[in-house]
Amino acid sequence: MASRKPIGVLDSGFGGLTVVGELIRQLPQENIIYVGDNQRCPYGSRDPEEVRRFLFEIMDFLVEQDVKMIIIACNTATAAGLEAAHQRYSVPVIGVITPGSRAAISATKSGRVGVIGTDVTIQSDAYRREMHRINPRLDVVNRACPPFVRLVEEDIAESEEAREMIATYLQPMQKENIDTLILGCTHYPLLAPMIGGVMGESVQLINSAEETAREASTVLSVIHKLSDQNPHPDYQFYTTGDPEWFAAVGSRWLKRPIRVDSVTLGDSDTV
Repeated sequence: MASRKPIGVLDSGFGGLTVVGELIRQLPQENIIYVGDNQRCPYGSRDPEEVRRFLFEIMDFLVEQDVKMIIIACNTATAAGLEAAHQRYSVPVIGVITPGSRAAISATKSGRVGVIGTDVTIQSDAYRREMHRINPRLDVVNRACPPFVRLVEEDIAESEEAREMIATYLQPMQKENIDTLILGCTHYPLLAPMIGGVMGESVQLINSAEETAREASTVLSVIHKLSDQNPHPDYQFYTTGDPEWFAAVGSRWLKRPIRVDSVTLGDSDTV
């Protein structure tokens, strides 16, 4: 039976809007509720147990909103808590690591794949393990780039500071002879023009958002919960940070005006 219940999407901040954008494009009849935990962003250098606690606080809120699915649109939270979330919640929960891994495997021709992400994501080795589960012959090179999140959250993604920082952090990856690079943080696609400029045209960038939206469509179709005719879908955005700032930055990234409300989750008043 078709369902107009919303899809819940969460991230540590703005990064998950890349997934929201793909959901709007691929599933235009779906209602969406998004939560950005900007007050406690970034997650990438926190203890994984703390990230799991934050994750469950957000997911509890989304379940209270009666969502039909939850997308963990954050690589760090996916690495830290996806398996535990599957045990804790009855609604379908998907992350971004498996879809991104599949996309990279399809894209690479040389079998050498790079992954950039936050400290937690890279230390978890989640992408390498997932890609080797599918194709153990791949060579996977990891590189943590934790400051990249700040460039997006502070809205300086197109600054000279961003250009210099990206060039510095990606210099080792340039020497690895990869042909595919996974943007292993949903914030990173917002830096894609600069990342692509540093890595060159021979390296294909993988943004897991497109594949994640496709997986959401597949899962909802299988359980018969895709929305029916819905000419005016509702998009609700929440942040633990400054709603005006989120609305200003988020509207620009999504290329549409958005309304943002505040939400308090656990100890989100403290950083």
